[in-house]
Amino acid sequence: MPEATLLGRGSRRLRTAFLGALVGVIAVAAPARADVGSVTEYPVTTTAGAFPAGITAGPDRALWFAENAVGRIGRIALDGTTTDFPTSAADTGPTEVTEGPDRALWFTETSANRIGRLTTSGRLREFSIPTPDSAPSGIAVGPDRALWFAEGNANKIGRLTASGRFTEYPVPTPLAGPYSIAAGADGALWFTEIDSGKVGRITVSGRITEYPLPGASPFPDDIATGPDGVWVTTSGTNSVDRLTYAGRVTRIPLPDPGSGPSGITRGPDGRIWYADQSGRIGRITPNGKVTTFPVPDGADRTPFRLATGPDRAVWFTELTGNAIGRVRALPT
Repeated sequence: MPEATLLGRGSRRLRTAFLGALVGVIAVAAPARADVGSVTEYPVTTTAGAFPAGITAGPDRALWFAENAVGRIGRIALDGTTTDFPTSAADTGPTEVTEGPDRALWFTETSANRIGRLTTSGRLREFSIPTPDSAPSGIAVGPDRALWFAEGNANKIGRLTASGRFTEYPVPTPLAGPYSIAAGADGALWFTEIDSGKVGRITVSGRITEYPLPGASPFPDDIATGPDGVWVTTSGTNSVDRLTYAGRVTRIPLPDPGSGPSGITRGPDGRIWYADQSGRIGRITPNGKVTTFPVPDGADRTPFRLATGPDRAVWFTELTGNAIGRVRALPT
């Protein structure tokens, strides 16, 4: 599996942690269901060592997630029952997943250099990206009803129509490492540049603007639309950054030393939620107040990506725990 499969080329610390966990993940036993406070965990019972990565709410009142290490797309019902569907091979490296405008699940295949489409009944179709070894990672639906995705190795933002037509747009900064992408409320797509320390904005016509983040090596990772702009996890500064649609940055330091903020999403309570790879799920209010919820044995389980479920809870993947977690969105 190439280095860029999940964590890009930018953060040596995060990349090393990911690759080290991948070597030993098959030996990790499936956990028992655990309830501690507001956190519930469900083991991925279908496949050992799946390395659950991206997660999204599907059109069928279930959550769907990418099983990066085994080339499968998983489904978890609200009662914790898991099923999964194979891609064309075990080494395709599915990374991020989103519900498309056609009510199918669309996902990046980082190792196979493809975009996949899976119906809820399990019908698979895969589209090869024109640029070889582009390492697609983040994926999102744009306001034009096309699929937009980040190509880390190719330094491009890609666009794919439901009929299979590709367009690619080069990122102005060389070797920027575009990684995660989200649709903004301003009618554009926003993406992180994990290697350059910038956040980019691309219009549906392909015009790109870049905004540098403060700090020497912020390593922007995931990105989500939230109140008053877009929100980004920055592992290099142990913080979450908020950017207005004009590009103004507000930095919110995280309270726990040595955090590894990764995934981020807007929760059902309107707050911003993030996954901390050191073992917590965090919530941020609009005024910057941070509350954290510990994951049992979280430092060994690597919380990674999040999504809001149809039950108005926040669901998250555990890379090395081979499990899916759930956090109740408690009142602030």
